[in-house]
Amino acid sequence: MAEFDLNDESVVVIIGSGAGGGTVANELAQKGIKSVILEAGPRFDIGDIENDEWTMFSKISWLDKRYSAGGWHGSVNHPTLPTWIVKGFGGSTVHWAGVSLRFKEYEFKTRSNYGAVDGANVEDWPVDLAEMTPWYEKAELKMGVTGKTTGMPHLPWNNGFRVLAEGCRRTGRSDYRSGPMAINSVERDDRPSCQQIGFCMQGCAIGAKWSTMYTELPRAEDTGNCEIRTDAMVLKIEHDDSGKASGVLYADKDGNQHLQKARVVCVAGNSIESPRLLLNSASSMFPDGLANSSGQVGKNYMNHTTGGVYAALPEKVHMFRGTSVAGIVGDEVRNDPARGFNGGYYLEFLSLGLPFMAAFMEPGNTGWGRSIAGALENYDKMSGVWVLGEDLAQEKNAITLHDSEVDQYGLPVPIVAKTPHNNDYEMTAHAYETTAQIYESVGATDVYELPAYPATHNMGTNRMHADADKGVVNGYGQAHDIDNLFVSDGSQFTSSGACNPTLTIVALAIRQAEYIAQEMNAQNI
Repeated sequence: MAEFDLNDESVVVIIGSGAGGGTVANELAQKGIKSVILEAGPRFDIGDIENDEWTMFSKISWLDKRYSAGGWHGSVNHPTLPTWIVKGFGGSTVHWAGVSLRFKEYEFKTRSNYGAVDGANVEDWPVDLAEMTPWYEKAELKMGVTGKTTGMPHLPWNNGFRVLAEGCRRTGRSDYRSGPMAINSVERDDRPSCQQIGFCMQGCAIGAKWSTMYTELPRAEDTGNCEIRTDAMVLKIEHDDSGKASGVLYADKDGNQHLQKARVVCVAGNSIESPRLLLNSASSMFPDGLANSSGQVGKNYMNHTTGGVYAALPEKVHMFRGTSVAGIVGDEVRNDPARGFNGGYYLEFLSLGLPFMAAFMEPGNTGWGRSIAGALENYDKMSGVWVLGEDLAQEKNAITLHDSEVDQYGLPVPIVAKTPHNNDYEMTAHAYETTAQIYESVGATDVYELPAYPATHNMGTNRMHADADKGVVNGYGQAHDIDNLFVSDGSQFTSSGACNPTLTIVALAIRQAEYIAQEMNAQNI
């Protein structure tokens, strides 16, 4: 296993080991480019995965001090847990469910398609679907996404999705299927096929679901070109007198601080930690934070328009048997302003285990009370969906630093401020009504509307834009202000789209690694 000296100025330092950071590291390693990954959490392997919701939540979640603010559900239901992401080896690819959808063309060009939206800050990406299609294909091959690119069949339907699909058929819908998923339906890439265990979001105990934990990261290490340091919390990115990134200051598990020199720095800490790091890296040259001449660092936070709808059916369903997200309904993913909102939404069948259902049905009651007890009596008869819709960027939705409170590393605590746009309310109401119609068509006896959960899809906050005055990075995730500084995670998203973000993060990371290698070889960075 490679070990690089702290004073080695030739390495690429990558902050974070998830979908963005892990992918960039392996892509660079395979090209012979040396890197050091700094991962804030501990090292996990597949033996650490347990099929238990709360055990794994406690083991892998990022539970450092954070605050919710603004008018969103987080301030009320989850005031100190605005987001549900992973702190550890593999990042949130340990937790994700495996849904691998591509952006639609209109979702890359929201300003062009929606126009100026009152109260929103929508802009076009500097890339489009035609540009991204070959990179999506590379990502699908890497991750093993069921469907056309790999030729793998989609996963089998479980009972919960069969009920949903029949409701879709009866109500005239046609776009419902059990994929695309980055979960092997057959043996592939030295990983087994899915055994329908049903704890996908707790980590896949057999490795059928793609995760950088057991794909990109060990493969990068095996080249001898990548060193991964875990329990390494990054505190600040340093720069030289010319303003170029020169190193990364981090604390190890004992609190000792180290400065790793760097030729290039890639920030991939998720959409909370990445802008927080840039803001914490302010200096006399960059008084408003690193790469923040646009004033957009931390702004335009997006986490999708979400909610849950669960129906009690006349007979037992046992929705918990099978893949967590066993099917996807895509009929409502279109831009049709006649519905009263911009953008669209997916309905993703989601099996919540009994402990999570008890906690999230009425978050304030956390599993107690007559209404919850009555609903949970029907748990074995339930089928339900997670509503996943486009979330319009708003400048006021932002990650900021607490004025006085610091965390265990002495860093200002991040405040995650979010207030829904009216577009979100209109979309959610439409989705709740649509889902109720679907389930009522198959005889639902009760329909329960669940509020949104802690955010797992975190986007924006370091967005890309062709105009340096309107975005933090360019179309390759390269900071407009600092040529050798890159953003490699979902914080570079200009819009959220309606789809799960991981496939797009990986596609962008593959493309970014190609660009970094090209620019390093040309001595441009």
